[in-house]
Amino acid sequence: MRRATLAIAALAVAAVAGCSSSSSSSSSAPSASSSSSSSPAAGSSAAATGTITVFAASSLKETFTTLGKQFEAAHPGDTVKFSFGASSTLATQITDGAPADVFASAAPKNMETVVSAGDASSPQDFAKNTAEVAVPPSNPANVTSVTDLAKSSVKVALCQPQVPCGVVAAGVFKNAGITVKPVTLQPDVKSVLTQVELGNVDAGVVYVTDVKAAGSKVKGVTIPANLNASTLYPIAAISSSKELSIAQAFVAYVLSPAGQSVLSAAGFEKP
Repeated sequence: MRRATLAIAALAVAAVAGCSSSSSSSSSAPSASSSSSSSPAAGSSAAATGTITVFAASSLKETFTTLGKQFEAAHPGDTVKFSFGASSTLATQITDGAPADVFASAAPKNMETVVSAGDASSPQDFAKNTAEVAVPPSNPANVTSVTDLAKSSVKVALCQPQVPCGVVAAGVFKNAGITVKPVTLQPDVKSVLTQVELGNVDAGVVYVTDVKAAGSKVKGVTIPANLNASTLYPIAAISSSKELSIAQAFVAYVLSPAGQSVLSAAGFEKP
């Protein structure tokens, strides 16, 4: 009788221990419902974000800075950085392997350099620009027409001949039948404008948009349409971009009505 009682007690202890172990392990392991609530739902994903670098002609500095901010506002999480300079220089940097995602050139020739190298394809023209003479507000040399730039007494700043603004200036001089000997050749159009703003020269050939952007810092002397020259601005995503979808979206934004509105307000013409 005593042995039977001891056996029953032993079985009871074992049963209690087993229940306790089972309860402990089930409470420590996560349930299927708690696991699914703490992890992303199947098929969901976070919004794609990234940073792109846009290589753009220096004459686009004001407008593209504005477009970059607007694009970022319309694409939360995406960031647009810029590298402004002469289109010819930017094209060379891209073909040499510089990490660009978008190229906006001030001339088709420089874009063709990038396309021929296989770094971009299917560029689209998004704007047109024409030349204008910029002089200091006081106009010390009394420049009233583009032909005045041929006078030896007038100190003139021009872009280097391989730069789009230099090519456009040469076109203007050819149309006007004049020879202009600059006192300085600058790497890009903004540098020419700076020379005028500082009063280092009496005049400089820039774009209509540059004179408008400078406001009261310079005065513009209009070049007659029959003597003027213009340039087209093409844009394209860089084929090797690591953020190609964002780059293509930025190109589309520049070509969109919103982008065109900003360009038009700055004085650019439709291509």
